[in-house]
Amino acid sequence: MDAPHSGRILRLRLQSGEAPSVKSLKGKEMRATGPEGATCRFRVLGFPVFGGKPSNQRFTRTGRIDLHVEELEGGPVGLQWEVVP
Repeated sequence: MDAPHSGRILRLRLQSGEAPSVKSLKGKEMRATGPEGATCRFRVLGFPVFGGKPSNQRFTRTGRIDLHVEELEGGPVGLQWEVVP
């Protein structure tokens, strides 16, 4: 979904493994791959707070986090895309 001033908002759900710290995600470049092989590279700008302030405890408990991102290459990211650092 488009962010209010620039970029996009991604709603991510952790599928497996340990949740990374919220602090480690800010500024990180990541790559998303769609079910049909399309890719998008993006940078995490921050975290929207309309769903509540993000925290490590909340991310670990729910496995969900919203990210404010800037697309660098490809895009836009769609449903059921896999995101990796």
